[in-house]
Amino acid sequence: MSPRPAIRRAGAAAAPRLPIEDFDYDLPPQLIAGRPCVPRDAARMLDIGDGLRDAGVRDLPGFLMPGDIVVFNETRVIPARLTGMRGADPKTGRGAAKIEATLFHEEDSAAWRALARPAKRLRPGDRLVFAADFAAEVIEKSGEGEILLRFDRSGDSLRAALAAYGAMPLPPYISHLRPPDARDKTDYQTMFARYAGAVAAPTAGLHFTPELMAALQARGVRAAPLTLHVGPGTFLPVKTENVLDHRMHAETGFIPEETARAVNAARESGGRVLAVGTTVLRLLETAAQEGRVNPFAGDTDIFITPGYRFRAVDLLFTNFHLPRSTLFILVCAFAGTARMHEAYAYAIAAKYRFYSYGDSCLIHRERDN
Repeated sequence: MSPRPAIRRAGAAAAPRLPIEDFDYDLPPQLIAGRPCVPRDAARMLDIGDGLRDAGVRDLPGFLMPGDIVVFNETRVIPARLTGMRGADPKTGRGAAKIEATLFHEEDSAAWRALARPAKRLRPGDRLVFAADFAAEVIEKSGEGEILLRFDRSGDSLRAALAAYGAMPLPPYISHLRPPDARDKTDYQTMFARYAGAVAAPTAGLHFTPELMAALQARGVRAAPLTLHVGPGTFLPVKTENVLDHRMHAETGFIPEETARAVNAARESGGRVLAVGTTVLRLLETAAQEGRVNPFAGDTDIFITPGYRFRAVDLLFTNFHLPRSTLFILVCAFAGTARMHEAYAYAIAAKYRFYSYGDSCLIHRERDN
């Protein structure tokens, strides 16, 4: 199947300006979760509908109806954070420096785009050594610390090297609290993780357990998978003053024919579509045309901003997102900016836990959307 062309931007295209200040808020640092709840479905859930209601993740089946469908992401996080040394200048012996590279998009079996830190002195042709038998060459360099690396191995051999020498790419707000450890190798994967390729977890799925899925099934709620390999845009802040000037990284996604058929059947019979996470919502909206979701295989860089007309998703189960992030902008598009600021202020006052390992919310789509 030929992929549908990537969507560059979706939302208030007619608006000349969307100030990033509209999507800012203050979060007390102590509310950033450093570890997930145990068990996972013991986390809190804020229901954001006509009003605000405190609940728990285990209460989710009671908010759904027989015939609704839950769509989840089967991507698997790879140990994509590499630490190594840039080789010294062979003539002077100077210039060796420690480099951290977080892979985010596979170009081919031996090449990945990555975010490097520090990137200022990196140049095409530089060799980065991650282990005695594992290295890469910088092929390209662009703005914002982005580089293209070609490794000295490919395919299964490269995946084995990443497993041996890479670390889980915890987002900065967690890695600033503590370094990644052995627990994160399981904590930062969802129960749905099947297809390797993500460099950030689809964190809404971290709350799900086999027991919760069984309770949803007993309620008469259907379930269906898709795959979107999450990139670093999930935790990078928007740096442009005008939101509409922000550039999204492309992410690769797949919607099986069976999932498209199940989603369309649910909607035709009066059921609602619940996206487990913003990754699921973005891919479903990418593949939706004329009220139906189509099978999909390709890249998407869809950027959903206030003013976007939703075509596929009725409910969103998600975590609490960073201020000035594309994900907070997305939930404002879904439920209304004033409504989301009210909900986040409530969650802060009620001491909900924020971000990847934090608590969750169930958002009902604004009626006009």
